[in-house]
Amino acid sequence: MKMEKVKTLEKKNYLLENVSNRKMKYRIGTIALCGIGIALPRIFHVLAGSTAGSVFLPMHIAILLATLTFGIRSGCMVAGTSVIGSYLLTGMPTLARMPYMLIELLIYAILLGLFHKKFNSYLSLIATMILGRVLYASILAVAIYGIGLPTYGISVMESIKIGLPGIVIQVLCVPFIAKAIVKGADLD
Repeated sequence: MKMEKVKTLEKKNYLLENVSNRKMKYRIGTIALCGIGIALPRIFHVLAGSTAGSVFLPMHIAILLATLTFGIRSGCMVAGTSVIGSYLLTGMPTLARMPYMLIELLIYAILLGLFHKKFNSYLSLIATMILGRVLYASILAVAIYGIGLPTYGISVMESIKIGLPGIVIQVLCVPFIAKAIVKGADLD
């Protein structure tokens, strides 16, 4: 009888350790990706100039990694923290463009999280990039033409043309990096 209680207690402790360990990894990973989401765009701007953000889309990388690795909630937290934190620390994106960028990145986090539950990383990422830009263009159209908000020079088609190098980098690298994070952190 005592032996069964000891085994039951050991199982509960083991489960508790694994749950808290997973939660801790989730928290630490999300916080680290929030920092990356703020730092990476700044690094690109310093190394490659003021247009590097719109060409290489470095903030997107952190959001996509967070979502593939830790899920929708993490991706949304990284999106919000990255956009707002970057603005507060560097002034970029500009205050006028900040809400638009936040909406765009939240769309990607939500869609990628939903697609990744059903499809592999590559297919999920490609579907997110296509549908995300369609949804973002629709929201922009409503905001600009329906409500009458200023455009601030935002064009989804132009951002796709300019950001093509970043899109290619994301498709080629993000799934590999996410897989390495999951394997390295033993999140399987």
